[in-house]
Amino acid sequence: MGDTALAVRRMTEADLALALEWAAAEGWNPGLDDARSFYAADPDGFLLGELDRRPVGSVSAVRYRPGFGFLGLYIVKPEFRGRGFGLELWRAALDRLGGRIVGLDGVVAQQENYVKSGFKLAFRNIRQRGVGGGAARPGLVDLAAVSFDEIARYDRTAFPAPRADFLKAWIAEPQAHALGVMDGRSLKGYGVLRACREGFKIGPLFADGAEIAERLFQGLISRAPGAAVFLDTPEANPAALALAGRHDMAPVFETARMYKNGIPEMRLDRCFGVTTFELG
Repeated sequence: MGDTALAVRRMTEADLALALEWAAAEGWNPGLDDARSFYAADPDGFLLGELDRRPVGSVSAVRYRPGFGFLGLYIVKPEFRGRGFGLELWRAALDRLGGRIVGLDGVVAQQENYVKSGFKLAFRNIRQRGVGGGAARPGLVDLAAVSFDEIARYDRTAFPAPRADFLKAWIAEPQAHALGVMDGRSLKGYGVLRACREGFKIGPLFADGAEIAERLFQGLISRAPGAAVFLDTPEANPAALALAGRHDMAPVFETARMYKNGIPEMRLDRCFGVTTFELG
């Protein structure tokens, strides 16, 4: 079988764990327990490229409802690059997402290539690095004590589509902390801190305003004393950048958030930290 005969198939959860190992090798620093949560988002949404049954590349094309999808985990192993395999995976992903509004967080250097496929820049996401520690402020609740229906309701105000199966897995990851701020029975914000290959990432960090985001952020970093902590801040929300600045976080990486077929409705003013570059 020649180099051009790439077979593309749906991943198993074990395949997804392998793709996340590739992501780690690229320096993307995935969470230690991300495979189960990612797979829950859309078990059919992860594609593997194989040569003679040997895995050589990956891409995710996660379908959310209604009418939204996200593309990520776009990797070809270094020794197989330059042979057109990435383009085959890319086309398979776009075919799966069809006419949906499709988002991605791409490296800035590839932005022009995404434009050729119909994507348009919406804003930049900036990965900030800081150090955990300090004391939590009062007024926080463990998200496990909050009705899941209420968590899903609030999440829907800051994310473009329902994602209940993903959220259930995400907030319950074995090495994660999930906190919320309540006003009576209603959430005013929530955040999740999860263990990664290096340190911890916070995401999402959704809040009604800067004060609530600050309270959640302090509570989450208090769970990671002395460890590296990362927050992916949307540049389109100046209050998110200000939060990172107050905590002496430094930019270490950025992505181009781009969309095809339109821009989804979402409250960016509530987004102080995106959930994950792979799934939106």
